[in-house]
Amino acid sequence: MTEAEKLLWSQIRSKQLKSRQFYRQRIIGDYVVDFYCPKASLIIELDGGQHYSEEGIEKDKIRDDYLNEQGYKVLRFSDREIFENLSGVIERIYEDL
Repeated sequence: MTEAEKLLWSQIRSKQLKSRQFYRQRIIGDYVVDFYCPKASLIIELDGGQHYSEEGIEKDKIRDDYLNEQGYKVLRFSDREIFENLSGVIERIYEDL
């Protein structure tokens, strides 16, 4: 896991948010998602710098469109958001559970 993933995982693991179970690195279709909450059909993706190139943005859009079509909600956060505003990220996740 990246440092950002470790930090977020420390806040969402062990049913800390609304008693909802999250899993790391789950396969959904052809994709491996960073974090997944089955009861909420919620996927959380953390994006490092490679996600902000034109190619990365396009790949993420295709991926998100597929996951949305399968009935999942995808929340994306930058690594920077995790380090600079973790409480805001947690609040946003909590609202979507």
